[in-house]
Amino acid sequence: MNHPWAHPVLSGAETKALEQRLFGGDESLEWQAMQRAGQAVAKSILGDFREIGGYPPTGRVLVLVGKGHNGGDALIAADAILSRYPAAAADVLFVYGSSSLRPLAQRAWRDLMQRHANRVQPRSLEALDKSYVLSLDGVFGFQFRPPLDATATKALAAANALSVRMRVAVDLPSGLDSPGAFRADFTYGTGVLKREALECANAGRLRYLDLGFFQAGMPDADDFVITAAALASRQAWRDPRTEKRKQGHLFVLAGSRRYPGAALMAVTAALRSGAGLVSAFVPESLVPAFAAQVPEAIWVGWPETPDGGLALEGIHLWRERLNQAAALVVGPGIGRESETLILVSEMLKAAAVPVVVDADALQPEVLASAQAQLVLTPHAGEFKRIAGERSLRDFASATGAVVALKGPVTRVCAGGPVFHSLSGGPVLARGGSGDLLAGIIGAQIAHRPTELLAAVCCGVAWHGRAADELARTHGAEAVRTTQLLDFLPAALKLEP
Repeated sequence: MNHPWAHPVLSGAETKALEQRLFGGDESLEWQAMQRAGQAVAKSILGDFREIGGYPPTGRVLVLVGKGHNGGDALIAADAILSRYPAAAADVLFVYGSSSLRPLAQRAWRDLMQRHANRVQPRSLEALDKSYVLSLDGVFGFQFRPPLDATATKALAAANALSVRMRVAVDLPSGLDSPGAFRADFTYGTGVLKREALECANAGRLRYLDLGFFQAGMPDADDFVITAAALASRQAWRDPRTEKRKQGHLFVLAGSRRYPGAALMAVTAALRSGAGLVSAFVPESLVPAFAAQVPEAIWVGWPETPDGGLALEGIHLWRERLNQAAALVVGPGIGRESETLILVSEMLKAAAVPVVVDADALQPEVLASAQAQLVLTPHAGEFKRIAGERSLRDFASATGAVVALKGPVTRVCAGGPVFHSLSGGPVLARGGSGDLLAGIIGAQIAHRPTELLAAVCCGVAWHGRAADELARTHGAEAVRTTQLLDFLPAALKLEP
């Protein structure tokens, strides 16, 4: 099946075969691709540097260069950074000597020197500075096979020992996870995201840089990376004849006296991410405060258990309105009271619309008898609770659910390929980010309930890209989770 909002993840061997088909050994085409790759790496470096205050105008770069195209990509990226910052400088370490460079890498080196000769210095290992703003690894590409040789081991050990604010690998960290391999903060997959990067502990945070390699079609793959095209449904014009119900009516069953904020975050996120209507079923004691804060939602007070959870007796409130709903979110902040979990089980048996199940609603006994089409949003601990030792693909296939497994790389699967979202990062490692995601995904499903996989990937991508913008604007430390919602509009306007 074609997924226009995702590109395949390929192994090194598959990437080599793809590049042979694209370029056929034509150096002019390879040079054009190298130029695009180096420029894209530089742009991404400067974007990611915003998270820690931006690239210093006088920042010094260390470029680690091997023999081949990765070294050329790294040199072109350094060229672009020096062009952007006239007071910056670069040291270049040729791991195997400059005479070992292949023709296109040699060309990139000549261009760098012609443009910035007074700010570029070839260095030996012994002559490296003790600190750099940026270390750019272009020693080995996707054709590397372990183990590392002695020359590379020595060079990478020296680079790893330096004081560096940001360490970047082009395509893959040199050495992968071999002893002495380059340790990256970010790895930028140029043209193709390599499967080895997903499996590499030294890769740090992953970015995929689309160079247009898949414009002529998508090869079959078991894994895909979600692209900016996942947001296309939210970037188009709205129908001028639309009305609120056509934008999706989402029901949210959430909250307890113990965890009131989760419900408020999920509801607010749904409203901020395009839902036409949101009916929020929450403990009745919370309604006055919530309605004052978010008057756009339809707040329905639900009878409470003695401990402040959602009581089974309130199920009629849901049943009498169910024909109005396009999708349902259950779970944020509901707690684990047995009565509340029985209530959720009954709802999942009767629901005729897709249901996003999150947080404490993710219990094996709750999911076992569900008849509804389910979208599950567990983190790693919750996934182990409901899936045991099964893989994401096997569990999704066995249950028929669409599963969004949250983590440093969020993975979405409906039983076939796995779709990887590289956006978001550690700014999301704080309470409440999952509640926001549940609301955002729910709104996307309510908007197009017959396209569950695409809607879930849209929600995951939007959430992650907004988180990236939050971190780049305010950093990853001194922020609140709900500030992410303020960057949903900006995330729709970002370049791919």
